[in-house]
Amino acid sequence: MKRNISYISTFLVLLLLLVSCDQKQPIEQLQIDRVETMPFLPQPYKMLDWKEVAVNFDRYVFDYNIKGDYLPFIWLDDSQRNFPQQTFGLYTAIGDVRQGSDANGGEFHEAVGALGALMSAGLVGIDKTDQQGYNYVKMSQNYFNLDNEWNIFMNNTSEKVGNLGGGYSRDWWYDVFPNMLYYAVADLFPGVDRSDSLMQIVADQFYSADSTLNGDYSYSFFDYSTMEGKKSHIPFQEDAAAGHAWVLMAAYQKFGDEKYLQGAKSATEALLAQKESRFYEVLMPFGALTAARLNAQHGTSYNFHPILDWTFDGTHASDGRYGWGIINERWGSYDVHGIQGSWDDGGGFGFLMNSFDMAWPLVPMVRYAPEYAETIGKWMLNVANATRLFYPNEIPDNNQTLPNKKNLTRNVIAYEGLRKNDKFDNTLLVDASPVALGDGPLWAENNPDVSQFSIYGSAHVGIFGAIVQKTNVDFILKLDCLATDFHRDSAYPTYLIFNPYDKAMEVDYFYQGEPIYLFDVVSHRVLAKNITGKTPLSIPAQSARLIVEIPEGLKLEKQNGAYKAGDVVVSYK
Repeated sequence: MKRNISYISTFLVLLLLLVSCDQKQPIEQLQIDRVETMPFLPQPYKMLDWKEVAVNFDRYVFDYNIKGDYLPFIWLDDSQRNFPQQTFGLYTAIGDVRQGSDANGGEFHEAVGALGALMSAGLVGIDKTDQQGYNYVKMSQNYFNLDNEWNIFMNNTSEKVGNLGGGYSRDWWYDVFPNMLYYAVADLFPGVDRSDSLMQIVADQFYSADSTLNGDYSYSFFDYSTMEGKKSHIPFQEDAAAGHAWVLMAAYQKFGDEKYLQGAKSATEALLAQKESRFYEVLMPFGALTAARLNAQHGTSYNFHPILDWTFDGTHASDGRYGWGIINERWGSYDVHGIQGSWDDGGGFGFLMNSFDMAWPLVPMVRYAPEYAETIGKWMLNVANATRLFYPNEIPDNNQTLPNKKNLTRNVIAYEGLRKNDKFDNTLLVDASPVALGDGPLWAENNPDVSQFSIYGSAHVGIFGAIVQKTNVDFILKLDCLATDFHRDSAYPTYLIFNPYDKAMEVDYFYQGEPIYLFDVVSHRVLAKNITGKTPLSIPAQSARLIVEIPEGLKLEKQNGAYKAGDVVVSYK
């Protein structure tokens, strides 16, 4: 009898252990140190309707018929560089004398601005394949540098445009990033003629480059025609590996060729092999997204937390781009935490485009690594609030260099940068902090003062426009985690909601359509069922929910450590 009791007791203990192991324990959250120093409730607070800004930007900038000083901002380029077709140019900044239909044969225009504008528009639902009779996506293929045999998208349609454009091709991120932008545009606008073949050529070039580099990315740029790394006065850009990795991961998803997956892993490992931050411009955080996807979908176990630290803490290496990272300070009466740029230059110099671009990889990363839901939610609250200060109608006249010219911007074209203070030859030009301004007048001797307003930086606003949604509670945002997760598997709508308050808060969750239920990836719990309209949703204090909208009738099942509903992964292992 005692033996039977012993067996029963042992069985009960094992059963309890099994049950406890299967309990739906919340995912333990990891923090990014620099985000920990940011306020939960940044002040002063105002959240723009970023989608509205993006829609109005597109309407203003792509208007050929608008009249006035420095207008229009767009022109047609008939040089037929690389392909026998007409393309278009956008001014980099308002009034940039280097550009326009008459300057340099109309060829000097930048892919970072043009492709950024197409991506931005696509993210907020504007069809750029048929707008005013133009297929802008096909026209943008002229940035694929065929004539110089680099066979990748570059920042200009030619390696050299007059004596102005060539310098961009000697700066590695300017050669990598346009390809990432085109991959994003192609995902938003599939089926455009010649698009798939160009993407595959790019993937092959990046795969060959990574194979040639063999883990050593210590170069200023790379010659994709001769497959040689090059060194110059420009700091080495080891985070180009992150750009290669992201494109190759996207190419694997698109084309299914196993070599692209291996290339994505190789480039990721090259990035992780660094001993310190080599963050140069925008590419570094794409390495975190790629590593998180590889871990979640392909069974790798990369510790990519250093990539996040390198991105946020910035570069301290004396031979790198010293000070380049995420700013986490209060300047004057304004919290500017979260914007991206240099925390060293003049006490701090943040940039509009870079601040937008950080959200592109980091918000979707949370789908694959939900342990970062809280810290990314907190950072996004700060950066989405602070980024409005680049716009001339959102910052006092005393805190900007051209308040008398702001009407020209319609508050959809912002200043290029935001400085802690504005000193030139130790003279304080604007006695305020922060100061909205731009570098445009430095690019050409006779560039007008209005070239401080950045068209190419403002062009990326659709990233926020697609991701950031307001709720009925100030400071609590609803962030779309699928919007910029380009070239991915099928997924149900997924939203990150972070509560910065020190008490639980209830928000109204809006949904229209066939009935769904809400599953929280962080807590592994179903929070509400049979949703067809508005429903209250409780968010714990200073915590995050990662909400997935699952169609009613689809049972949630756990398979090999992952949660699936139907054939769609809801939560990765």
